[in-house]
Amino acid sequence: MARKIGSRYTANQILGRGSAGTVWLGEGPEGPVAIKMLREDLASDQELVSRFVQERTALLGLEHPNVVSVRDLVVDGNDLALVMDLVRGTDLRTRLERERRLAPEAAVAIVADVADGLAAAHRAGVVHRDVKPENVLLDMQGPLGPGGSHRALLTDFGVAKLIDTARRTRATKIIGTPDYLAPEIVEGLPPRAAVDIYALATVLYELLAGFTPFGGGHPGAVLRRHVTETVVPLPGIPEELWQLIIQCLAKAPASRLRASELAVRLREQLPSLAGLPPLDVDEPDTDVEAEPVAPAAGERDRDAGGVEPTARERRGAVPLVRGAQPDSNRDTHTSMRVPAPDELAGGAHGTARVPRAPGAPRPGSARNRAATRRRRVALGAGAVALVAAVGVGAWLASADGEGTPGETEHSAPAGP
Repeated sequence: MARKIGSRYTANQILGRGSAGTVWLGEGPEGPVAIKMLREDLASDQELVSRFVQERTALLGLEHPNVVSVRDLVVDGNDLALVMDLVRGTDLRTRLERERRLAPEAAVAIVADVADGLAAAHRAGVVHRDVKPENVLLDMQGPLGPGGSHRALLTDFGVAKLIDTARRTRATKIIGTPDYLAPEIVEGLPPRAAVDIYALATVLYELLAGFTPFGGGHPGAVLRRHVTETVVPLPGIPEELWQLIIQCLAKAPASRLRASELAVRLREQLPSLAGLPPLDVDEPDTDVEAEPVAPAAGERDRDAGGVEPTARERRGAVPLVRGAQPDSNRDTHTSMRVPAPDELAGGAHGTARVPRAPGAPRPGSARNRAATRRRRVALGAGAVALVAAVGVGAWLASADGEGTPGETEHSAPAGP
């Protein structure tokens, strides 16, 4: 059912739902638009509304071919909405779910587009803070790029910052999607432009491998891996590309490339990637880690309705929309307390999620340990059988009456 948004816009049809609100197909004075209606509890927060208005100039001034432009911000009664350009296409998560992983050339072309968009935002002083496949739209109307890629546009600028108000997020909480959070955010430091580079490198890794480098299991375990673990090379990609990825996944923000540098360096890689097929690696097994970092007090009960997250939800974000349906596992944020230093140091330092050949268990995984136990049982049974065979052979030799002197030593002593 259509609804009026302010005096200039009409929302006609729901396109999707997320943790921050609902996206509608709408109509404005200049034609079709996308309207992101923020949740009612956000719209009723006067502090957030004030910040919303303060961000208006920065968001409206962000114009770039790889950014979904914000045309207007509407504050009208209980309605708080961003009016954005309508992109005719799909989001990168949908494509990734359909294809599982992309050919390197297409993956790099898409990420280079997003890096260009981030460079423009960072020059304007805007940090996205929630770069992930759900927030990358693919323009299906335009011409195809390298590897058959569609032009990529980054959307949802400003939403993370609007939600992350001083009252909602103190130094003891984390707002973000666990799989893409930079280590400095996990450690409670303020987000700078480098957090977007880390998240974008995570997206590139995911497009190539089909899984994120530190995801899997309880969100607390994911956060710890960002701080303590490193990643190993993905098989089948040029060393130069891998070096770019690990530089942008550096734990120290100052070690990462800037967005403009990343875009240039990625495009330099495109000729060497032409014709390469998608990588052939399996997702690592996820072991349940002890003492995961718990959600902030009251957050899970309030935001997820007190429902235990499913396996798929644990792998990504924990839903914040009460009673949300399956596609809410693409939600924008999860809220958790900042792990204590001893919790961050509690994990093993090394590589947590090792890509492996198809069908092969990851070293240290549950499957690997089970296989090791089976091998040990088999070896033990073989050893027992060997000992038994040797014993039977010795007994048979003694029974023939032609034993050696060594065998007579084990005979029973003769009577008096």
